[in-house]
Amino acid sequence: MRTSTGGRIGQYAALFAYLVFLAFPFLWLVSIAFKSPRELGSLHPAWFPREPTLDNFRQAFDEQPLLRAAGNSLLAALGAALIAVLIATPLAYVMARHRTRLAKAATGWVVVSQAFPLVLVIIPLFLVLKNLGLINSLPGLVLVYVVWALPFSLWMLVGYVRAVPTELEEAAAVDGAGRLRTLVSVTAPLLAPGIVATALFAFITAWNEFFFALVLLKTPEKQTLPVVLTHFIGAEGVADLGPLAAAAFLATLPSLVVFAVIQRRITGGMLAGAVKS
Repeated sequence: MRTSTGGRIGQYAALFAYLVFLAFPFLWLVSIAFKSPRELGSLHPAWFPREPTLDNFRQAFDEQPLLRAAGNSLLAALGAALIAVLIATPLAYVMARHRTRLAKAATGWVVVSQAFPLVLVIIPLFLVLKNLGLINSLPGLVLVYVVWALPFSLWMLVGYVRAVPTELEEAAAVDGAGRLRTLVSVTAPLLAPGIVATALFAFITAWNEFFFALVLLKTPEKQTLPVVLTHFIGAEGVADLGPLAAAAFLATLPSLVVFAVIQRRITGGMLAGAVKS
């Protein structure tokens, strides 16, 4: 009993230390965002701002077009999430219900594709978008985000589809419903929580993405929020720390809120279908 209790205490202590390790960068970011220039230049920085101020936020909005960049990010993220879900839902249904060798190979390819580094795919994507005339455009960026988010979205939805009892679809077939009607009227409503979670995941991925947006968007008016944040760093690599922290804090909030909402559903999607009924 003592060994079990000691082990449990050790597990909780390790978990707490890990949470502190993960939360520290964000908490430090918030602290910097509310500090005055005098505190930021102090040789002995404090954990918390002694005189909290909103000047960094005002300066951030004055120096860079954050609202326009946020609007571009929002359009790209919403478009990518919607298109990824529309494509992934029927594909996930086919892969989950028809467990052929081809479906298994496709599932394996989905997992393996996530290991490809961004640098490996950026040149082919750039050439394809150039031929389509979509370089330096939000539609082109949305297309790239859809391609990048689709594999994991498909993997999530396959788990949700497998969790839907096949007996319901068989009953619909007995009543004369075809495959499409069954998918739309029976399976899709049951998949609604999974579809929402998948769409929100695709949204987070696109909202936070930096590399593709940096390479593909050159016009300042079309740049997304992560790219605009780099403008707070000068040519010599000196960062305007206060406004940068304030802008980064505002840019991080949507991702934190969305992830807090869907984190349980994402876990459920990964585990759904893993246990045979």
